[in-house]
Formats: sequence, C-alpha cells, structure tokens
Amino acid sequence: MTRRVRISVLLAACAFGATACNPVLRAHGYRYSVGEEPTIVAAEDTQATVLARLGNPSSRGTFEEDTWYYISATRESLAYLRPATRDRRIIAVSFNDTGVVSEVIEYGMEDGRLVAYADRETPTRGRELTLLEQLLGNIGRVQPDQFGGEQNLPGGAGGPRRDQ
Repeated sequence: MTRRVRISVLLAACAFGATACNPVLRAHGYRYSVGEEPTIVAAEDTQATVLARLGNPSSRGTFEEDTWYYISATRESLAYLRPATRDRRIIAVSFNDTGVVSEVIEYGMEDGRLVAYADRETPTRGRELTLLEQLLGNIGRVQPDQFGGEQNLPGGAGGPRRDQ
C-alpha cells in the first residue's frame, strides 16, 4: 500500500514538474502568417491599402499623426518567474499629406532602449507610523453614540427615521 502511495506521489510530482517547467509563449499585437510577410511599398501604397493589408494600427503617432505603428511582441513565461520579452517588432509607416506611404521603418529588439524613470518621491509632512501604531491607532477614538445605530453622516443618511 505504501509503495503505491509513493509511486502515485512521484508520478504527480513529475506531472506537475513537467507542466510547471514548460515555457508558455504569448503573442501580443499584430501577427501575420509565417512566410507571408506583408510588403508595403513607399510611394505606391496608400492609407487604404495599408488598412486593407495590415488592419488598424496598434498606435498612431502622438506628434506625427500621419505615422502608424504596428507593434508585435512575444513573451515567454516560465513557472513563477517574471515574463520575459523574447521578440519585439515595430513597423512604422509614415504617410505624406496626400495619404501615400512616404517611409516604412522596422524596429526590433536590438533597437530598443532602456528608459531610466525618475524614482523621486514627494515628501509629506508628519511622521512615519509603525505597523503597530497603524493597527492600534483608532482604539479609543470611536464615539460611543455610533454603536447605537444613529450615525451623523453627511446628507442626513443614517439619522433617526422620521416616519416613526
């Protein structure tokens, strides 16, 4: 009996380990079929042909509204670890004033840059409370009349009923 239990536990652990250690790949954004990479030709394609071929863009330029961005990324998750981006591709399509493609630029993972955010904090007045002070800080501050069901809430809510 104990041998069967041991074997069952061992098989369950192996099954869990096999599923927990397999990476999960997730595709985000614009995707096209493998081997069918769309070609956009500058000075020939228009906004209508790009929409028909690629669909709506993932994003449009903030300052240059005539630039469309098609963004795709592949992320890999492994068990409890933070997901990692394995592949990223951005296609930037710029249009001229008449709506004809003027430029197509493709960016990959190697073109990305890390941005250092300012991690400054705004100081606040007062002092830091410890965990114990936060937990026990309201003891003795509750008014006894609040336990009777009549609370002084804004707008008269919670007051005595007038239909009695």
